[in-house]
Amino acid sequence: MSEATHWRQHREGGGRLALWLMRTLALHGGRRAGRLLLYPVTLYFFLRRGAERRASRQYLERVLGHRPGPWPMLRQFHAYAATTLDRIYLLAHGERGFRIEIEGLAELERCIAEGRGVLLVGSHQGSFEALRVLSARRPDIPLRVVLDKGKTPAMTELLEALAPAVGAAVIDAAQGGAGVVLAAAEACRQGAMVALLADRAGEHEAQRAVDFLGAPAPLPVGPWLLANALQVPVLLCFGLYLGGNRYRLVFEPFAERVAIPRGQRGPALDALLARYAARLEHYVRVAPYNWFNFHDFWQSPPADADTPR
Repeated sequence: MSEATHWRQHREGGGRLALWLMRTLALHGGRRAGRLLLYPVTLYFFLRRGAERRASRQYLERVLGHRPGPWPMLRQFHAYAATTLDRIYLLAHGERGFRIEIEGLAELERCIAEGRGVLLVGSHQGSFEALRVLSARRPDIPLRVVLDKGKTPAMTELLEALAPAVGAAVIDAAQGGAGVVLAAAEACRQGAMVALLADRAGEHEAQRAVDFLGAPAPLPVGPWLLANALQVPVLLCFGLYLGGNRYRLVFEPFAERVAIPRGQRGPALDALLARYAARLEHYVRVAPYNWFNFHDFWQSPPADADTPR
């Protein structure tokens, strides 16, 4: 494993002033005006953030099968900016103005009907925020999202200001494993959906290497230990950004219960991670510009010099 900078040490893209301006212009100028601003914003961050450019090239070379030029990398940066902007609209106005397709809803509703709670496992791909559309359509089913509020404090403050109820429903991953398990278990006892992302490990979080896009990549084991503790149905969830105002929410059954035998912990975790990585790889190939892990994911940075200066 290389000594590459951990993703948590990367500074947040944009500060409080920049995000406040984006929020003000977006909500008062409308989504069309907001999207026009994405072009200079994308170009600015593309030119300023060398580490993210290198990570984009590394990932796109693997998923596209050839070394990308600046245009594919700009497409990935723009998709990230677009979904970030759309988080503001989704929280402020719900799905109004968006076209959101949902696949696998029948399977999700079957699991919800059991009343034991559901664990939704996603990735940093497209918009996980689109998942909140389900909360608006099914207000009787609570949605609790596990995330680390401290990673992007400016964005967290903005989103909580837009939708205080959403912020109150967050399970803060920074409280540690035991606290997360207790909060998630209580939510499941209430029949809630508990959602988390499983493709990025915390700085001191246990991880195991699994093949992803042709090379070993470290994935966190925490989500699967949580699934083992909760003993509720597990579904994979991917919120794909299709461009413009279109999104596709995909739900896939993963396990009725996750079982990690004490004496077979390593092999059981490897099998779970391999299954998850295979489905993640499928969806990043379906929508290659949707994946937003702008850091040295494989922990093996290329030696080539960066193109843009």
